[in-house]
Amino acid sequence: MSRIFVLNGPNLNLLGSREPEIYGHDTLDDIAGRLEDRGRELGLEIDMRQSNHEGHLVDWLHEAQATGAVAVLLNAGAFSHTSVAIHDAIKAIAVPVIEVHLSNPAAREAFRHHSYVGMAAKGTVAGFGADSYLVALQAAAGLAGK
Repeated sequence: MSRIFVLNGPNLNLLGSREPEIYGHDTLDDIAGRLEDRGRELGLEIDMRQSNHEGHLVDWLHEAQATGAVAVLLNAGAFSHTSVAIHDAIKAIAVPVIEVHLSNPAAREAFRHHSYVGMAAKGTVAGFGADSYLVALQAAAGLAGK
């Protein structure tokens, strides 16, 4: 079965309780369950991970390449706007990366309008809450020929 890595950055472990007016009430486990259900329907295995540490995300991007993942969904959180290291890791691998955001960064503070991740990613899905992950998964399935 083809594998999709779903990588989540800082503070996403707090989904459901962190600023629900912006990020919603779904927890990361809720989102993982929906992704796994939809992944099974598409013939895709979901490998969902979260870390508050930039280097873990870089290592996991490398691992996605090394293990033959067909795509990566990446919600790098605040690292989207600050991390040249994650940008470079995306550029260093052949696996397509889809940037994911629960909120719409373009409609928020000015510092969120620039994304190093977006500059390197195949595409971006933002602003649809937890459904952003499902839209991104559908796009990844298309890239994988599913």
